[in-house]
Amino acid sequence: MIRAVFRWTALAVSAILFLLPFYLLLRNGLASRAEITAPGWTLWPKQIHWENFTKLFDQQDVPFARSIVNSVVVAVLQTVGLLVVCSLAGYGLARVPYRYSKPVFYAVLATLMIPTSVTFVPSFVVVSTLGWLSDFRGLVIPGLFSAFSVFLFRQYFLDFPKELEDAGRVDGLSRWGVFRKIVVPNSRGFFAAIAVITVIGSWNAFLWPLIIAQSPDSWTVQVALSGLLTAQNPQLNLLFLAAALSILPIVVLFAFLQRYLVRGVTESGLKG
Repeated sequence: MIRAVFRWTALAVSAILFLLPFYLLLRNGLASRAEITAPGWTLWPKQIHWENFTKLFDQQDVPFARSIVNSVVVAVLQTVGLLVVCSLAGYGLARVPYRYSKPVFYAVLATLMIPTSVTFVPSFVVVSTLGWLSDFRGLVIPGLFSAFSVFLFRQYFLDFPKELEDAGRVDGLSRWGVFRKIVVPNSRGFFAAIAVITVIGSWNAFLWPLIIAQSPDSWTVQVALSGLLTAQNPQLNLLFLAAALSILPIVVLFAFLQRYLVRGVTESGLKG
């Protein structure tokens, strides 16, 4: 009985601490600026200011609605592209017999040791030279390859049943046909896990979109939030409301697809 009480108490306290930031975002986002900075604290605004939504989306300097659309487009394109590129690379390293497969794999792993900040300047120079500034190509294409995703795909495909692939080869399928018609359909759970991780990373990316999206029309949602914060006269209630709206898609995505994150770890060979 005591253990049960202690367990539920710990869970309740953890849930409250987890939900506290979301409560603050919603409470301050629907309050007036005076209520946010007032010395006295109320659990909920005396008057809910629904017009804050209109004010947020009517901002001239910070096109918040456009930034959400940009983030959705970048996240979808980057996720689809990364799944195609990294799954093919991982499958090739795991299944295609090649003399230098191990050196190539070790070279891929070595890139994980290079800090991301080191590659920012040369990547920016390349993107700028190609004329991809303030363009979806500059935001999406540099993120289509992930050494960590290649590693996860390789570990997963190493444990993929060879019997299924051999059956496809007996039926006359090429190696590409085996991958497309047998491997991918039987790996949808793992692909979904990598997709969730990629979407979250793409949505939360800030530094790269900040230096590439130089036009407000190409801003992603995280850059738009920084625009609200660094404005000459920041409106705190709109900033809180924008932050709440920006994390809502990720919270919903995580709530529905969190089981795939666990599956992605267990099926990639990274079990403890």
